[in-house]
Amino acid sequence: MSDHTHRSGDFYLYDVPLELAQSRFYAALERHGLGGVLREESLPLDEALCGRVLASPVWAKLSSPHYHAAAMDGFALESRRTFGAMPTQPLILSAGDQALYVDTGDPLPDWADAVVLIENTEGLDAAGAIAADPRQPHAIRIRAACPPWSHVRPMGEDIIASELVLPSGHTLRPVDLGAIAASGQGQVSVSARPRVGIIPTGSELVQPGAAVKPGDIIEYNSLVLAAQVNTWGGVARRYPITRDDFDALCAVVAQAAGENDLVLLNAGSSAGSEDFSARVIQRLGEVFVHGVAVRPGHPVILGVLNRSGAPGESQAVTPVIGVPGYPVSAALTGEIFVEPLLDRWLGRAAPPRDEVEAILTHKIVSPPGDDDYVRVVVGRVGQRLLAAPVSRGAGVITSLVRADGIAVLGRGIQGMEAGEPVKVRLYRKLPELENTIFAIGSHDMTLDLLAQHLVVRGRRLVSANVGSQGGLVALRRGEAHLAGSHLLDPQTGEYNLSYLPRYLGDVKVRVIAWVEREQGLIVKPGNPLAIHSLADLARQNVRYINRQRGAGTRVLLDFELEKLGIQPAQVTGYQQEEFTHLAVAAAVASGRGDCGLGITAAARALGLDFIPLCHERYDLIIPLEHLESGLLDPLFALMEDERFRASVAALPGYNILQMGKVIA
Repeated sequence: MSDHTHRSGDFYLYDVPLELAQSRFYAALERHGLGGVLREESLPLDEALCGRVLASPVWAKLSSPHYHAAAMDGFALESRRTFGAMPTQPLILSAGDQALYVDTGDPLPDWADAVVLIENTEGLDAAGAIAADPRQPHAIRIRAACPPWSHVRPMGEDIIASELVLPSGHTLRPVDLGAIAASGQGQVSVSARPRVGIIPTGSELVQPGAAVKPGDIIEYNSLVLAAQVNTWGGVARRYPITRDDFDALCAVVAQAAGENDLVLLNAGSSAGSEDFSARVIQRLGEVFVHGVAVRPGHPVILGVLNRSGAPGESQAVTPVIGVPGYPVSAALTGEIFVEPLLDRWLGRAAPPRDEVEAILTHKIVSPPGDDDYVRVVVGRVGQRLLAAPVSRGAGVITSLVRADGIAVLGRGIQGMEAGEPVKVRLYRKLPELENTIFAIGSHDMTLDLLAQHLVVRGRRLVSANVGSQGGLVALRRGEAHLAGSHLLDPQTGEYNLSYLPRYLGDVKVRVIAWVEREQGLIVKPGNPLAIHSLADLARQNVRYINRQRGAGTRVLLDFELEKLGIQPAQVTGYQQEEFTHLAVAAAVASGRGDCGLGITAAARALGLDFIPLCHERYDLIIPLEHLESGLLDPLFALMEDERFRASVAALPGYNILQMGKVIA
């Protein structure tokens, strides 16, 4: 077996390179006549919704306008009759035979080639006096010559009969419907929207909103896949969750193959679930690819299913894609395989993607031989556009929610160093990224409130929880606009100031007080182990959940343990680290630990008990160069905003009396 072949249940996963997997799949579709537009349908214009793709070109049946039309209210006339008219030598034309009143859009009489604006005429009655109705005069007096075709929309000014109005493959927009109608067409031929059946499988799956117990997994992959399909121009149909029963699954897949143009078989998360899907596909059709060298998303299956023979359809097979169970893998499988296939079937070119070059903020290690799809957030700090990798777990759906784009590291690239340039395919528009504030440092729950309030002020806050020391290092490297920090100096009892020269070098900053918050021990409801102070961490029956090195909470813990004479080795779980207060609370709530040092609000958020120990100051450290850019102006405005301040003060354990005060 090669390095890219893995035994999994009764099947081998052969990690085929992405390009080879796609070529095999598309070649098979071509053999079955499924390489292009599937079907066409003719729709009345009022049913041709925007976003539909033209299956045939639109040719003009009529010119637009199809007659010479007045472009303004006035009098149609022969331009040659106006030559010589001047303010001092006006000309008089008789109404009816030499000048005919027309409204905007009226056809010109055959003998006319110009329109003089009504406000540039004087209507006269039969006696030569000013007429009572300027639109129905006996004659008109003009004081300027009128060039030929002035204030006239000549026939075909917009569209000329027989010319191409829109090509096939064009995605309809609102204005296109108007142009099609103006060209004399009442219907339009569009590509039929491909029907895509999505089958979630796995005995461990439960519907969203259902009560869950340990071992249950909320099924939302089909929601994501269906939304992707509908967004990309298909019509998605979600089938009910199918349990791990081979015959039952075969029956559902066979039904879906007869009802859809494409089947997405979403495997469960249990061991061997992809093999289960592969056996079903082999029973009902043929597998071309079982395993693609893409990360995340290795166990992708590409094949076809034999159709049962839907009435009136000649299609012999239905393509099937076995989608991995992990949510990030499932979503990226949609982007990599489903979207391009729908583009082919709709007859449209792949939509262009914005791409930028950005500087990596952290080292990336990639597996050899795989195309590695790395999720990143993107923002401009100073003169540099930065790309910061987010969580790489295939099960972390929020990594795609937070991602601004994807950096694809091709096969053979085993990683990239921090500071190297990388191409990023953007999910967001570049102007949105230019208004992004990067906050890197200590975790605090008020940052989520801040992000929400900044949105309505035209800013987006992206925060990374790397600890207070990590935030200061990020400022020194020019990778953030601000850092949250609560580093206690054991010698002085002051926060943050003594650490700045050590970590920032010559970077000039302003230290602004943000909040005062309560730190203490987060424990299980009812405090079953009777934990009352940090001294209890030395007890062998107490399992502790720690924060990562460099976190201000970790610095506080080490300071207090040293005062108590407790060595880290005496604390069970000292090496078990989490990156946020909420993650510590979740670890306690789930039973991975008995307690952890954190803030009141995190404990209350998960229904845990809290033993207060001290209060600390949490500051924002901001380089001076960013204070002057204007990017952070909405942040400073919020420090004075009573509604925002009240929302922060409402969090348990928070005090905002010093918010906005310049410390140093």
